[in-house]
Amino acid sequence: MQSMKKNKSMVEGLSKLTDPNERMFKLMGLLYKPHPWHGLTIGQKAPEVVTAYVECVPGEGIKYEVDKDTGYLKVDRPHKYSSLCPTIYGFLPQTYCGAQVAERCMEKTGKTGIVGDHDPIDICVLSTREITHGDLILDCRPIGGLRMVDGGEADDKIIAVINGDPVMSEWKDITDVSKPLLDLIRHYFLTYKQNPDMVSSEKKQIVEIPEIYGCQEAYEMIRRSEADYQTKYSTLKNEFANSIMTNLKVGLANALIGM
Repeated sequence: MQSMKKNKSMVEGLSKLTDPNERMFKLMGLLYKPHPWHGLTIGQKAPEVVTAYVECVPGEGIKYEVDKDTGYLKVDRPHKYSSLCPTIYGFLPQTYCGAQVAERCMEKTGKTGIVGDHDPIDICVLSTREITHGDLILDCRPIGGLRMVDGGEADDKIIAVINGDPVMSEWKDITDVSKPLLDLIRHYFLTYKQNPDMVSSEKKQIVEIPEIYGCQEAYEMIRRSEADYQTKYSTLKNEFANSIMTNLKVGLANALIGM
C-alpha cells in the first residue's frame, strides 16, 4: 500500500511538469540512478531546508569524492595526516562555486583575485546519531558556514543540522553551536592539508577561514551557488533532450533505409 502511494505521488509530480525536457530528465531519474550532482535536486524548501549528498562520515581515514564523469562515489585519496573530518560531509546538488560565490567572498573579506573552486558547494552536517557510510542523501537545515579560501579559491563550507535531530532541533543559527565544536570543525579544515614541516616554517597557510557566518549568510551563499550552477549548466537538460531526439531520428532513418 505504501509503495502504491509513493508511485502515485511520483506520477502526480510528473503531471505538473510542463517543460518536456524537464519531464524527460525526471523520468530518466526514476528509471536509472541519477547523478548526485546534476540529477538530484537541492529540494523545494531550499535554502531553509536542503537535500545534501553525503560523501564522507566522521572518523574515516579515506577521503571519498563523487566522480564527476560517472556519478559513482570513488576513493579520492587516503588522508595524508592525522586530521579526520569531524562531521558528516558532502555537497548540495545542482550548486556550483563560480563567479557569484567568489564575488561574495571578495566583498566580505576584502581579498582580490579570488575565483570559485568549480565544485558544488560543500556542506558539513551535524548529527547526534551516527551515520556509518556515505553515498546517501539526507535533509538538513543550514545554520551558518565557514568562509574558506583554499589556494585562492572560494571553498565555503555550509554548516547544517540534520532534520529531526532530537538534541539539535532548537539550533537555528551558528551561535547555537558550542565554541569547542566549531573549533573542531575549523581546525580540521585549517590543518588537513598542512604538511608537518609547514608548522614551524614561515610559509603562508594554504587554507584560510577569514569569516564564520550565520544562517542568513548561509542562505545567501546557497542562492549564489545555485545561480552559478544555472550559469554553468543551464543548457544541460536541453542538451540531454536534443541528444535523445537526435539518436531517435538516426535510428528511425536507419530503420527506413533498411526497409
